[in-house]
Amino acid sequence: MTNPVKVRLPALLVALFPTAERLLELEVGDVDELMNALDARWPGMRDRLCDSTPAVRRHINVFVDGKRAALTTPLRPGADVFVLTAVSGG
Repeated sequence: MTNPVKVRLPALLVALFPTAERLLELEVGDVDELMNALDARWPGMRDRLCDSTPAVRRHINVFVDGKRAALTTPLRPGADVFVLTAVSGG
């Protein structure tokens, strides 16, 4: 069973994939399926968001309904998902 979720992508990621949208709805059941759906639309996006272990990359944060999520996090119908890039500096 899949769930329609709202996904918000960061401007930095959209700049790397010019046809990507900042806000979209996807039919997915968990964060891993979300990453696969993004990669199906924009090949190479999963590699920017996930490492080979597999896990969400260290400098990427995924929040589902305001809580930090992992690839195994389930997505309820209507969930609000934010993909954010970490801000760092020295």
